[in-house]
Amino acid sequence: MSKKNEEQNAVENGNNSFYKNKFLKVFTDSPGKPLNIKQVISRAGLKKIIENNFAFSIIDQLLEDGAVELFENNKYRLAQKYQIHSGIIDLTRDGGGYVPVEGFKEDIYIPPGKTQKALPGDLVKVKIKEHHAARTGRINGEVEEIIERSSKPFVATVSIHNNRTFLHPDSHNIPLDFYCPLSGTKGAMNGQKVLATPVTWKGELPEAEIVRIIGNAGEHQTEMHAILLQYGFQTAFPESVEKAAAECPKEISKQDLAERKDFRQVLTFTIDPFDAKDFDDAISFLEIEPDIFEVGVHIADVTHYVKPGNILDQEAFLRATSVYLVDRTVPMLPEILSNNLCSLKPNEDKLCFSAVFKMDRNGKVLDEWFGRTIIHSDRRFTYEEVQEILDKEEGELFEELKTLNDIAHKLRKERFAQGSISFETEEVKFKLDDKGKPVEVILKVRKDAHKLIEDFMLLANRKVAAFVAGIRKKPTLPFVYRIHDLPDNEKLEKLKVFVKQFGYNLDVSNQHKTADSLNELMLSVEGKTEQNVVQSVAVRAMAKAIYTTDNLGHYGLGFKFYTHFTSPIRRYPDMMVHRLLNQYLNKDYNSDIQSLEKQCKHSSDMERKAAEAERASVKYKQVEYLTERIGKIFQGLVSGVTGWGIYVEIEEGKCEGMIRFNDLPGYYELDEANYQVIERRTGKRYRLGDKLFVKVKKTDMVKRTVDLIPVN
Repeated sequence: MSKKNEEQNAVENGNNSFYKNKFLKVFTDSPGKPLNIKQVISRAGLKKIIENNFAFSIIDQLLEDGAVELFENNKYRLAQKYQIHSGIIDLTRDGGGYVPVEGFKEDIYIPPGKTQKALPGDLVKVKIKEHHAARTGRINGEVEEIIERSSKPFVATVSIHNNRTFLHPDSHNIPLDFYCPLSGTKGAMNGQKVLATPVTWKGELPEAEIVRIIGNAGEHQTEMHAILLQYGFQTAFPESVEKAAAECPKEISKQDLAERKDFRQVLTFTIDPFDAKDFDDAISFLEIEPDIFEVGVHIADVTHYVKPGNILDQEAFLRATSVYLVDRTVPMLPEILSNNLCSLKPNEDKLCFSAVFKMDRNGKVLDEWFGRTIIHSDRRFTYEEVQEILDKEEGELFEELKTLNDIAHKLRKERFAQGSISFETEEVKFKLDDKGKPVEVILKVRKDAHKLIEDFMLLANRKVAAFVAGIRKKPTLPFVYRIHDLPDNEKLEKLKVFVKQFGYNLDVSNQHKTADSLNELMLSVEGKTEQNVVQSVAVRAMAKAIYTTDNLGHYGLGFKFYTHFTSPIRRYPDMMVHRLLNQYLNKDYNSDIQSLEKQCKHSSDMERKAAEAERASVKYKQVEYLTERIGKIFQGLVSGVTGWGIYVEIEEGKCEGMIRFNDLPGYYELDEANYQVIERRTGKRYRLGDKLFVKVKKTDMVKRTVDLIPVN
């Protein structure tokens, strides 16, 4: 019997399984792609064999089976639970993992035991098993296959037993050790920190070889270098990059002057931290008539020196951001650029890209101008100097600073009225001795001097984004936006329940009320012991801000259009914005949106890694600080609950440690929904936000952990 007759016979005899398999193969060959009935028939090779009505009956059966799902406009696609995707896996300390997959808002969660021995960075195939599991709130899946092993380096501590070398990774996201054969040890000694790369997997443990020895674990320099390497940042620039930076023109040419607006005669100054080495933004101020001012936001013109595709640009893109550890800055650009040519030092002519606004005393922008400029900074202020002038109401440039501060207050008030949310999280800074040991923990305090600069930078970023968005309505010009999506409703509801135990109410009924209510909450907790933990939980309820060409607005700031224009010395996306803005000002509207989006994604990833590196360095110094205080009693606040213990944030220094269940009498169970753990027999509970006294039991500077025990 011919294939055609066989298929016709299947229809006549009501044998639908043949066609269900045919249709299912069409959908599995195009996972996630919506298809209409004609496309399904055609791709199944059945165009002249079956009628539409019969095809619909087969689709109905697949819908009932849950194998396909209705998409929209009479189109169908493979049900997500049957889809197989690929992505780079990242592991968690409990042996599970997450795989980000294109087209999915949330990463796919891989439970422990379902990773097929994948390592962080491996390219894997993932099969989706179930949706929004109650325990994770995410899509669950399992690794079907490891497509390609990662060769990404990792930081580890060497452990030698019976002449066999093992490597204990620093990252909690690598929940297993590596065996290092003798040929790959490079002479590393027991207890040293090393950089290693995975080689293969044999037997129970994967194998790795050592790339370089960083130093002895526990030493300040070793640990800081290890943190940078752990998150993928190099401490030094290649010689070729330094050479290219040294060859950048030191003098400003006549052609440079001819192409720029000259602001050298306008009062201009910088306001930065007292220990800042690079100054990438300056403010100019001119009263052009009574109560009408010209305020210029002048940003270092990095792209004048760093041309697209040159070796400096390649290195800047690779790094994507500067990294700020507790004791050092690892710049995105070589020092000759970041601290010299592009730094807006006082009493020097400097090239800038500027946003200049004509404003009244109420902060209303009457006119705006964007373009390349040349400036001459008259004064370098520190935040402390400006704050003292504002507080005493006297001193150098008091009238100008007061006017700018008054306008900044108006801009801030308007921003909050439009839905901006104020997250004033507490940050710690360390006073270090000459060996890098922390002798004092200081909480950073943001005052008007900091906010003054911040508000004018926000104004420039917002206006640049709105300007580009308005240049040409259709088609919209490709651009780099800094977006912040709407918060997750489920997380907001959990936050509402959590803050209620402190006596606070949160209205999450709609977007604007949520923003207003969050601001009231932040104001209410300010200065109270629960401030940090409430703000931390609130921040976790928010989406993460990222760079993208797809403008969704910035929910946290309440802006419809927002970008990053003001820090090209330390952020690659700002360089992208400068190039695009200059291009559009010159009426060149050709941009590759796919290339821009890839650059945005890389920049977002590197920004996240830089933030993690900064937190790791702070955590290390906090642990080092408490190492000298073992046995001391501190007041703390429950900051997290898990299935293995209770996290407590110590009030002094904001350092977090753990009370392990092994150190508590009884058997505690996690009640995740209510942010608490409960002892099964007595009912004793520890809830997020509970105040308690704890004693430092022990610390581990290599693992950066602190063990605590509760004190009555």
